[in-house]
Amino acid sequence: MATNRFLGYLESRKNLTGSACGVVGLALTFAGVAGPYWPVVVAGLYGAGALIAPPERPPLPDFPDPSAQLDEVRDDFVKLRAYLADVELPPAAAGRLTELTELLGALLDPGWVAEILARDAEGVHALSRAVRLDVPEAVDTFVRTRWWARLTPGTEAPERHLERQLGLLHDELTSLASNLRETEARRQESHTRYLEDRA
Repeated sequence: MATNRFLGYLESRKNLTGSACGVVGLALTFAGVAGPYWPVVVAGLYGAGALIAPPERPPLPDFPDPSAQLDEVRDDFVKLRAYLADVELPPAAAGRLTELTELLGALLDPGWVAEILARDAEGVHALSRAVRLDVPEAVDTFVRTRWWARLTPGTEAPERHLERQLGLLHDELTSLASNLRETEARRQESHTRYLEDRA
């Protein structure tokens, strides 16, 4: 540990700048300017150089780029589909869930849509939240609540809540898809204007 710290200091900006200033001190000594106090001059210039050197900047954290994040969400979507295949839902909720998973699948499909989506950090976050949290939570809560509803008849049917939740998630992801389409439409319009201006 101490050896690594020492080697790190040898390569640091402070040491390199101080060494450069120390070399200037040696040049002054050989030129006869420093006289008998040359060690103090060299050490002083080294210290001054080390003090004025800019501080070391820690490296930025290596976060995965949005494309890698989308790959992780795709893997999680495969797990989600396997989970949903084992869940028994009422026909109306099952239909809404199918629409939602088809939309998620289309948005996560590798290709040009994913390339556009990768440039939209909020969109990637929304997809990740839907796959990893919102859809599994909605379905799991329904499954647990349905069991309790059998014990307490007369309460609001849990499938109504599930249908509403799935509908809201579908609306959110449809809005995301519309935003992506508008982004591409603006890009196309910009290219048209560019070509018109060039002509």
